[in-house]
Amino acid sequence: MIRHDALAQLPVRTALPALEQALDAYGAAVLCAPPGTGKTTLVPPTLAGLTGPDGPAGGRPRRVLVAEPRRIAARAAARRMAWLLGEQVGDRVGFTVRGERRAGPRTVVEVVTTGVLVQRLQRDPELSGVDVVMLDECHERHLDADTAAAFLLDVRATLRPELRLIAASATTDAAGWAGLLGGGHDAADKEGAAPVVEAAGVSHPVEVVWAPPERPVRPAHGMRVDPALLGHVAATVRRALRERSGDVLCFLPGVGEIARVAGQLGDVAADGTEVLQVHGRAPAAVQDAVLSGGSGRRRIVLATSVAESSLTVPGVRVVVDCGLAREPRTDHARGLSALTTVRASQASARQRAGRAGREAPGAVYRCWSEGEDGRLPRFPAPEIKVADLTAFALQAACWGDPDATGLALLDAPPAGALAAAREVLTAIGAVDAAGRVTDRGVRMSRLGLHPRLARALLDGARRVGERRAAEVVALLSEEPPREYGDDLAAAWRTARRGQDAYGARWRQEARRLAAAVTGSRERPEARTGAGPRTRTDEPPEAPTNEGAGTRADEGPSARRAKERPEARRTDEGPKARRTNERPQARAHAVPAAGPVPGADGDDAAAGLVAALAFPERVARARGAGAFLMASGTGAELADGSRLRSAPWLAVAVADRPVAAASARVRLAAVIDEDTARAAAGALYSAGEEVRWADGDVVARSVERLGAVELVARPLRSPDPALVRRALEDGLRADGLGLLRWTDGARSVRQRMAFLHRVVGGDWPDVSDAALSARFDTWLGVELGRARRRADLERIDAGQALARLLPWASGAAVRFDELAPERIEVPSGSRIRVDYGGEQPVLAVKLQELFGWQESPRVAGGRVPVLVHLLSPAGRPAAVTADLASFWKDGYRSVRAELRGRYPKHPWPEDPSGARPTRHTTARLKRD
Repeated sequence: MIRHDALAQLPVRTALPALEQALDAYGAAVLCAPPGTGKTTLVPPTLAGLTGPDGPAGGRPRRVLVAEPRRIAARAAARRMAWLLGEQVGDRVGFTVRGERRAGPRTVVEVVTTGVLVQRLQRDPELSGVDVVMLDECHERHLDADTAAAFLLDVRATLRPELRLIAASATTDAAGWAGLLGGGHDAADKEGAAPVVEAAGVSHPVEVVWAPPERPVRPAHGMRVDPALLGHVAATVRRALRERSGDVLCFLPGVGEIARVAGQLGDVAADGTEVLQVHGRAPAAVQDAVLSGGSGRRRIVLATSVAESSLTVPGVRVVVDCGLAREPRTDHARGLSALTTVRASQASARQRAGRAGREAPGAVYRCWSEGEDGRLPRFPAPEIKVADLTAFALQAACWGDPDATGLALLDAPPAGALAAAREVLTAIGAVDAAGRVTDRGVRMSRLGLHPRLARALLDGARRVGERRAAEVVALLSEEPPREYGDDLAAAWRTARRGQDAYGARWRQEARRLAAAVTGSRERPEARTGAGPRTRTDEPPEAPTNEGAGTRADEGPSARRAKERPEARRTDEGPKARRTNERPQARAHAVPAAGPVPGADGDDAAAGLVAALAFPERVARARGAGAFLMASGTGAELADGSRLRSAPWLAVAVADRPVAAASARVRLAAVIDEDTARAAAGALYSAGEEVRWADGDVVARSVERLGAVELVARPLRSPDPALVRRALEDGLRADGLGLLRWTDGARSVRQRMAFLHRVVGGDWPDVSDAALSARFDTWLGVELGRARRRADLERIDAGQALARLLPWASGAAVRFDELAPERIEVPSGSRIRVDYGGEQPVLAVKLQELFGWQESPRVAGGRVPVLVHLLSPAGRPAAVTADLASFWKDGYRSVRAELRGRYPKHPWPEDPSGARPTRHTTARLKRD
């Protein structure tokens, strides 16, 4: 019996007429309804015609598909709707999540995860029999949700204009979604935007209590959260228990933080308060118990963001929000993907706070200050902007739009991330060089795995058997608990004998994968209904009769052409580029079938499958627990790890702590070189390597696996061009000082630099940068003959530099005139001019300049030479650029100071008429 009294209490009912009108007029709408208004549980059955006293309009119920971002939300929504209708789940309301499908012939409202919806669209683009699709909690911007929305809009524009679409959320970018659903990519385009229907919320008031830590805590980075913050959260939960009534819902970023806070609340549990843990890994029975209501005792529910949306936890009056969340991040340069801890957005904070006011007035304790609140991001980062896009790229290729340029997305995928994803798909044979999906890629997309893991399952099954490959891939698809250790093979054995919740989920997933790979091999025409996993890790739905009778090698367009005579033109359908013919995968991307040496045992099998999944992460030891991965990234094992003595590893899980030079290995398996070569064969390269290293030319014949050097042998006759390039690299790296620089050579360079600076024109730049950029012009002959560093040391740099003089213009013949190397002074000596400074310097003994009235000038008389007058001992006595002035004014003081110190040398009172000399007075008299 329908519970009309409960339905009447849901505030969203007042918005239903406007929603129906919007759908009738535009076929799409955005529904904004605050938490607790009943948008998830009332709108779908109402649109299906299940809640009215007279049944559905027209006599036939509409079929409504509701897409939720999480399994727990999908189950809870279906059970709540069934309860409101007075029915059991699986009758007219059902759901489909990983490993569980409860729907029957009478089901007209089905709740699925967004991953399931994407796969259904790939299998049946028309969504035959479905009248309305509702994308719930679209504000979370999960990649599968964005992908499903893009596919649905494509279908609606080309195949099913009558299909109705609803984007629903409590906090969302309403204008952006309205523009998207209205058929435009520009959120600012008001014309043609879908209507926005708002439901007035009558949820109970929620008091905000700002509860920042008393002492500063370290910001979260990677997966690490400051224990001081977790201690403060536990203390805030105790405070909430003292100050408020009702159950407490506490939001934490991950499973590890939930476990640590639960441990700190042991004293509260001892007093009779029930402490429950809710997260994506929790068994369905535990999740359902939390959502079904209390047992009479007061409860503390510690939850991840799975409890943010679409859920009402009965009895909750208080929310404690730690202010953190987990989002995916990808380091494309290092080939590492992982969840990272970030500040929760303002939208998430509102969603979390709303949990406290679903049934009665409540309170939210926010573990940050009011001042910090305004600096939080408005919405979570769209997953398409930050996550690994390999699975998305495969779905787009299967849809017929490899570049995703034709998909209506709120945010376009970053070009670099999409290119990196395409490289991975090409390497594993899922797409061809043009990005078109191959038969192998279609098969991968149906396994319900990330494409990397799908490759490992398909190829690993041929090498180690389907069961063992499925079991290892199941371990890789959901990282084992930390207590299982970092040895993948040991974790495999632990999971086999384990009786914990993880072990149960692992066995279920392993059975599914084994059946999927067997079925896809034996019956290629059967669809497994698999979909890629993103942050929610959602699997495909169980196989159904939908899409039966179609060939696996036919894309959606080809199937539509068969099924709809009016749609047989090849230029129709969601993507006209799709055809019946799938390009074949690259031969080198798929290892040949047959046993791998040493792969008979479980340890070897685990290593092979992990290496197939992550070939760029095969790593060779380089001592002290340090490894170098084929990607070029260093990796380190924790102290005490059993894997530290392994010569090779297949790294399955790794992250890079902030400011760390190397990645931290969290899960890996021991392999040998043969396994590494077999799994990462596409990364193998062999060739001559001639480079500058350790101060000389190194010429070797090298075999590599990515960045890992396998074999190196000396190269006796290297390519002269490669040698020359290496010598040039050495001169750039270690400097031009590798050449032989005599005093004359240095002088030539200084004089040329002086003329370039003062005269310019044809006089060349001879700085290090300029010379390094034009080796061919001045050093080409010598470099052509050189083979090693010793040959460079024999090259006369001055002779080589002379080639740069402006011979063509004729200016070179004036080189000695414009910048003379030496200047003859009155004594007859030829003194070298120093051009190393800003002004040329002539350092000469004072007595040699007697009678010289004019200071010398260079550069065609442009620049006076600075004269450094020296004592008879060669020590500085005076500096002048005006000799006449010095003889008149400065000489007397110098004479007075030095005459007594050097009595054997001439110190005439009138130097202008004295005889210049470089000798003593006695020698001068004898001469």
